[in-house]
Order: sequence, then C-alpha cells, then structure tokens
Amino acid sequence: MVKEDSKKSKAQSKEKKIKTVSATKKEKKQKQKQKQNQKQKQKQNQKQKQKKNQKQKQKQKVINFVSGNKNKLKELSDIFKENFKDIEIKQLDIDLPELQGLPEDIVKGKLKLALEKAKKLKGPILVEDTSLCFNGYGGLPGPYIKYFLKNIKPEGLYKMACVFDDHTAYAQSIYGLQKNKKEEPHLFIGKTPGEIVSPRGPNSFGWDPCFQPKDYKQTYAEMGEEEKNKISHRGRSTNAMIKWIKENPEILE
Repeated sequence: MVKEDSKKSKAQSKEKKIKTVSATKKEKKQKQKQKQNQKQKQKQNQKQKQKKNQKQKQKQKVINFVSGNKNKLKELSDIFKENFKDIEIKQLDIDLPELQGLPEDIVKGKLKLALEKAKKLKGPILVEDTSLCFNGYGGLPGPYIKYFLKNIKPEGLYKMACVFDDHTAYAQSIYGLQKNKKEEPHLFIGKTPGEIVSPRGPNSFGWDPCFQPKDYKQTYAEMGEEEKNKISHRGRSTNAMIKWIKENPEILE
C-alpha cells in the first residue's frame, strides 16, 4: 500500500510539474504577444504623430525676421504665440549694411536689401529698426543708438542726457513687413515715452537699464517680460502688426 501511495504521489507531482511548465509557457507566449501588440501600437502612434506633425508643418505659416539679436527674436515670438498658433517667427541672420536717414526710410531700405539677398523663402520678410530719441537733443541719437550704446554704455547715455535739464525721451520701434519686391512695404510704428535715468536693473538687453517709461517707477530692465511687453515700444509696434495681419491674412500665403 505504501509503495502504491508513493507511486501515486510521484505521478501527481509529475502532472503538476507538466501543468506548471505548460502554464509558464502560456504566460510567456501571452507576454510576448502583449509586447508585440504594444510595439505595434507604439509604431502606429508614432506614425500618426508624424502625419500630424507633417500636416501642421504644411499648415504652419512663416514670417522671416531679419535679426541677429536673440532677445528681439524671443520678445517678438512670445507676443506672436499669444495671438497665433499657426505662425512661426524664423530668424533670418543675413548681413545688412547700416543705413542712414529717417527711421521709416531705413526700414524700407532694409526690406529692399533683404529681399535682394534672401531668395526662395516661404513667407514674407520682416525687419525692424529701433530708436532711442532724447528730446533735449532734438530726437538724437534716434536710429543710431546702437553705436552710442556700444561706445558709452547705459551709464554714458545717462551722462549725455544730463547735459540738458530735459531728460525726457521716447523709445521707438518700426517694423517693416513685405512679401515680395512687387508689393508695397507695410510699416508698423510703436512709441513709448519716458525719461533717461541712472541705470538700474540687469544689463542684459541694450539700453533697458537707463530707460524709465512714463508713469512707471521701474526701468525696462527692472520689469518682468510680460509687463514690459504690454507697454514697450516693440510691444506696441508688434501689436499693431498683429492686428493688421489678422485683417490681411493673405500676406502670409
């Protein structure tokens, strides 16, 4: 009887082992199938994403901004993102000679030269000219502020303003947008009145530390980006351009 019982138990244990082995094989096969299914789903999702991205790129419109200044590019892009989802501001870093004359004429001249140099571009070309105009100097340095800033820094600009009792000034931005040589250029002007003060705040963006907008106690440099964009000369010219583009979307076709 004991021998028979031992035989039965051995047989039962073998059956259990066979069952467990077959069960583990089934589990492995199931797991392999699950992995394969997951991989297939991932591939399908990737393909769908790629198709969506391609469609978005095809739908996306481009404005080519001629500037080597990353701060200007970021400031402009941030304002555009708040208003358009399908417009990309692309940096077009081409060398243009420094032109002289009235700010409006300088912008038109920049557009003409940029259109001659940049060919086969998708979308219109955008240029910008910035002026800082001291009322005590009859509007100078104006569009030549870049050279003054380079040589005498914000501290020198303040000393320059102190020659006169009148420290008031205005910052001006003019954008020029043009699709091709046949069409007329479109200009968008933004002005912010203020005064030239002793530099305060980070010295990371041009003459911002020495320009204090009217009715504000902070300089441009002391302001946050969002607050500055609302009242800055560039913010105002950008908003004028955005309003016009919404009314004339064919410029981007």
